[in-house]
Amino acid sequence: MRTLKFLLRKEFLQIFRNKLILRMIFALPVIQLILLPYAATYEMKNITLSVVDHDHSEYSRKLINKFTSSGYFILTDYSATYNQALDQVENDKADLIVEIPKGFEPDLSRQNETIIFLAANAISGQTAGLAVAYANTIIKDFNNDVRTEWIPQSQLNTIPVIEITNSNWFNPLMNYKDFIVPGVLALLVTLVGFILSSLNIVKEKEIGTIEQINVSPIKKYQFILSKLIPFWILGLVVMTIGFVISFIVYGIYPEGSFWVIYLFAGIYLIALLGFGLLTSIYADTQQQAMFIAYFFMLVFILLGGLFSPTENMPDWARYLTYINPVSYLIEVMRMLVLKGSSFWDLRFHFLVIIGFTIVFNGLAIFNYKKTV
Repeated sequence: MRTLKFLLRKEFLQIFRNKLILRMIFALPVIQLILLPYAATYEMKNITLSVVDHDHSEYSRKLINKFTSSGYFILTDYSATYNQALDQVENDKADLIVEIPKGFEPDLSRQNETIIFLAANAISGQTAGLAVAYANTIIKDFNNDVRTEWIPQSQLNTIPVIEITNSNWFNPLMNYKDFIVPGVLALLVTLVGFILSSLNIVKEKEIGTIEQINVSPIKKYQFILSKLIPFWILGLVVMTIGFVISFIVYGIYPEGSFWVIYLFAGIYLIALLGFGLLTSIYADTQQQAMFIAYFFMLVFILLGGLFSPTENMPDWARYLTYINPVSYLIEVMRMLVLKGSSFWDLRFHFLVIIGFTIVFNGLAIFNYKKTV
C-alpha cells in the first residue's frame, strides 16, 4: 500500500506539471458542451426559400406568408422564372424552390385542385427531406384553411372532427439539446479516460523511466493501479464539471440518481482506462498511441449513437455497437438524465460494462511484461 501511495504521488506530480493536460481538463468540458449542442443539431431552421409566383393572386400571397411565418423558412429570393430560381439554388443561395402556377387561385376555386411544384437542393439529403416535409405540412395546413373558409358554418358544425392530443415523454419540448448534451458528457469522459491513458506508458518508454520501473520491486498490479487511479479520478472530475455546465447553460438536471450515474461512470472508466493502457503497452511512441486512440475514438463515436439512434444503422453496424463500450455509456446517460431510470433498469448495461472491465484490464495486466 505504501508503494502504491508513492507511485500515485509520482503520477499526480507528472500530470499537474503538464500545463496542457490541466487546460484540457478544465477547458474541454466548457468548450465542447457550449459548442457541440448548438453545432451538432438536427433541428432544421432558417431554410432559405426561393419563390416563383406566376399567379400573383391573394391566395398565392397567403401561401407565401404561410411559409415565411412558420419559423422554418426565410424568403431570400423572389424570381420571375424557374430557371432564375434554379440559379439561386446552384449558387447556394436557396435550399428550396416553391413554384406557384399561373391560375393557382382560379383552379383552386373552380376545380377544387391545383398543382404546386417543389424543388429542393439535395446535396444534403437530410436537409432536402426535412425541407420538403416542412413544405408539405405547410401546404396541407393552407389547404385546410381554404377548405374551412369555403365550407358554410352550418355545414362545418355537422362535419365529424377527430381531435388529436399528444404527449411527449422525457423530452416534452422535443429540444434536441436535451438529447445531445448527455451524449456529449459521455464523450468527454471517454476522451479523458481513453486518450490520456493511451499516452501514459508510452511516455514512460520515451523518457526512459519505464526501464527503471521494470527493474524495481514494484509489482505488476501496483504499476497498473498507479496508471489507472489518477485518470479515473480526473474522468469523474471532468464529468462533474460537465454536469455543472449543463445545468448552468442548458438547465439540464439529471432525473435519475447521481449515485447510479457515478457508479456506472466509475466502472466504465476502469474499463476504458484498461483499454487505453492496453494500446499504450503495444505502442512504442506517442504518435503511434495517438493514431491508435484516434482510430478507436472515431469508431466509438460514429457507432455510439451520439448523433443519431443506433436503431437507424444497418444491421452489421448495429451488431458492432454491442461491442462498443461508448454506446452503453451514451445510452445510460440519456436514460438517467432524461428518463430517470433506476439501477434495476440498467442492470444489463452494468453487467456488460463489468464484462468489458474484466476483459480490457485482464489483457492489460497479462500483456504488460516487466522486462528491460
